[in-house]
Amino acid sequence: MTKEDKKNAYLYCKFRDEQFALYDEYAKRNGMMMKTLLVVNALFYAKEGMTQKEICQRTFQSKQTVHLIIKNLLAEGYVTVTEVPENKRNKIVQMTEEGRIYCEKVVRHITWAEDTAMSMFTREEQEQLIDLSRTFTKNLARLVNQETEETAE
Repeated sequence: MTKEDKKNAYLYCKFRDEQFALYDEYAKRNGMMMKTLLVVNALFYAKEGMTQKEICQRTFQSKQTVHLIIKNLLAEGYVTVTEVPENKRNKIVQMTEEGRIYCEKVVRHITWAEDTAMSMFTREEQEQLIDLSRTFTKNLARLVNQETEETAE
């Protein structure tokens, strides 16, 4: 690993952290926590609803976090939770009309910003960004989850 590798890792992670900060600040400006924004974003576009497990997979959040967010959204009347007849342990979370009104402007604006920012790249740059980000994430996950640093080779 070179000095340049370390500098580039630092820069990449700094940009990632800046993106997280942008989402966090945007969510707060709109009266919600960032993790809630991620959940309402997923639910807003899932017209038929989603299970809590699907929300966890989509937003990369724990079951406990998603459960708490859903519980709060349910109390506000922004979502409904209904049992799946075939499997009563699975429950479908679906946005209510009031919930859609509550988050539509916020969700549509962040989606527009993401889509527009991506459209400022050429198709080739978009593919490179996605491919390299995917590879970095896979490498990082593998390295974070290994026992020791010595086996990183």
